[in-house]
Amino acid sequence: MEDMLGYLRYLAVGMKATATVGSISFISAVLIALVVGIVRAQQIPVLKSVAFVYVEIFRGTSLLVQLFWLYYTLPLFGITVAPLTAACLGLALNSGAYGSEIVRGALLAVPKDQLEAATALNLNAAQTLWKITLPQAAVEMVPPFGNLAILVLKDTALVSMISIADVAFKAQELRTFTYDSARIYTVTLLVYFGMALIVMAIGRIAEHYLRPPYLRRRTILLGRA
Repeated sequence: MEDMLGYLRYLAVGMKATATVGSISFISAVLIALVVGIVRAQQIPVLKSVAFVYVEIFRGTSLLVQLFWLYYTLPLFGITVAPLTAACLGLALNSGAYGSEIVRGALLAVPKDQLEAATALNLNAAQTLWKITLPQAAVEMVPPFGNLAILVLKDTALVSMISIADVAFKAQELRTFTYDSARIYTVTLLVYFGMALIVMAIGRIAEHYLRPPYLRRRTILLGRA
């Protein structure tokens, strides 16, 4: 038991790197997803083709290879990328491609009569997007974006391959020193699970407060019943 607590303390050093990479990557991925998803949902000329190519490339190739390409290949073109930058950029671009489909689907799911009402009120495309479509779609985006956040957290384990001292990197160091693979990786699993629980809790809170007030009250009443 004492050994496992010692392992936990050692892995805690890598939790800061995991949290940093995961947070920066997820926030960047959401911003990318919003831009790309809106471009594809609104069928903006030229940009929709660029967005389609981006999404297909990053969804159709391995995240690990993408990280290797950013970290090891870009310097061959004279662009030196720090490990942290390569990790955050790779995760953000990869997750943003998946997230853009969440945004696009949520925007397209808004009832057509809402768009017809906006037209009747003489709202232009930008006003319709920001005042009608996006606020309604945002509520539907929160649960899948919560799942995406957990996936980003788990994918951070791959950044250890480009020398980021995250939880997975520290676990591998411990295994090299002690050869106690079973207990080390058991503690590592628990660390990731604990961090995932925190992410899920934040997602539930965000989902609750983004719901319309009448739905929020109904959820509270059902919970009491």
